[in-house]
Amino acid sequence: MTIQEIKEKGLLLFECVSGSKAYGLDTPESDTDLKGVFYLPKEQFFGLEYVAQVQNETNDEVYYELGRFMELLLKSNPNMLELLATPEDCVLLKHPIMERLTMEMFLSKQTKDTFAGYAVTQIRKAKGLKKKIVNPFPKEKKEVLDFCFVLQNYDVVPFRDWIKAQRYDEERCGLIKLPHSKGLYALFYDQMGTKGYKGVQKNSHSNEVSLSSVEEGEKVHVYLCFNAESYSSYCKDYNAYWEWVEKRNQERYAVNEKHQGGYDSKNMMHTIRLLQVAEELMETGKLNIRRQNREDLLAIKAGNKSYEELLLLAENILERIEFGAKESDLKDFPDIEKAEKLLIEMREELYSRY
Repeated sequence: MTIQEIKEKGLLLFECVSGSKAYGLDTPESDTDLKGVFYLPKEQFFGLEYVAQVQNETNDEVYYELGRFMELLLKSNPNMLELLATPEDCVLLKHPIMERLTMEMFLSKQTKDTFAGYAVTQIRKAKGLKKKIVNPFPKEKKEVLDFCFVLQNYDVVPFRDWIKAQRYDEERCGLIKLPHSKGLYALFYDQMGTKGYKGVQKNSHSNEVSLSSVEEGEKVHVYLCFNAESYSSYCKDYNAYWEWVEKRNQERYAVNEKHQGGYDSKNMMHTIRLLQVAEELMETGKLNIRRQNREDLLAIKAGNKSYEELLLLAENILERIEFGAKESDLKDFPDIEKAEKLLIEMREELYSRY
């Protein structure tokens, strides 16, 4: 099913402009994000092809099936609650049946954990991004050899330094694994190059050391240690970094480079925005997604605050949210039974025409 099919078949129940334009934080460079709610044809809903969500290739247009929408609302999902609280001037289409879904039905103290929890996740994400920005990985990837070390007396020497000092060829080295040990090998060296040793690694793309057949009685040259855990961790970080480089929004990255704060400023702006929404929600019991402090938030997006300042700001808001939740008049959880009954009634009415 595609978004076009949903609209052509009259299955669309709600559609709106979301994101920065709904928050009142859009700029001339901002994209237009669309979100909506639809319902499945009766046969498809009762059959085996339930579709919970439909989106376009860039994920800036996302539409949720009515049941999935209700399920996420009952879980106090921030995105779904914001969708329900969309300002009137951003609503493009609203089926009369959607009027039955009121904000009061879904708001609860549960939002403290979902809004704040999502914000904390974003802070961790920003920390990870800060690490990528501040500590870029060279394009040339390290090899297994860079994580190998030779034991010499009471010292540990990088394998590359050792073999260079010995003026040996890596290809003439032969390794056998030592029993009852982890990552420890006996290294033999073939001076004449006639023993058929396989070297320390098969090639530069190897993920482990290479083992050789060594005749019994051969003299051990040195002992070698391969730190496989460190190599695995490095590969994971290396791949994550270059995947991020490939997929990153170049315009957004240019802004982050310009302010030199070492973090994703747009990400942190929305983190602070979300926390402020949650704080107001605990204080007033109302969800207002259009922000009144536009200039302050855009200043964060522009990178006018240090990362440390923003972390401190977030921590202070989190403390106030915790305190506000204790004093809030919101119910503890949404009324699942009432919501389920309403969902059944809505489906019965929608399917009555079939």
